[in-house]
Amino acid sequence: MKFDRKYSIKLIVPALLFSMIVSLPVFAQDESAPQLPQQDGVKVEQTSAQTAAVAEDASQGTENNVRDALITAEVKTALAHDKKISDSPIHVNTNAGVVTLHGNVPSFELARHAAQLAERSDGVKSVNNQLMVVSSASTD
Repeated sequence: MKFDRKYSIKLIVPALLFSMIVSLPVFAQDESAPQLPQQDGVKVEQTSAQTAAVAEDASQGTENNVRDALITAEVKTALAHDKKISDSPIHVNTNAGVVTLHGNVPSFELARHAAQLAERSDGVKSVNNQLMVVSSASTD
């Protein structure tokens, strides 16, 4: 079966026109379309900033923990090397540069002396002296 050239053009032209009309909405620009990538970019930027802030906080927290551990070690060393205090069971905790002393000592003077030793250590902001004075006198 042979197609006539005129007949072919009569079929092709309307088919092309129909397909162009049907595809026009696909090519039409929506006003909100340019805003989507911009909004996504803002969200990515905000998420990146939040992630950076969390990482900075974690880094700062780790740095503070290391600093507190160094302070605790220095205070414990000072207490262990002091002849007046070395026999007393004193526990040392440090949080954000604040040293807390726990334990029992035989006198107020030794409790005060332990706090002074702690205050002299590098990085100590303050000392929370929770030492209890316990008399060494025993009852029979």
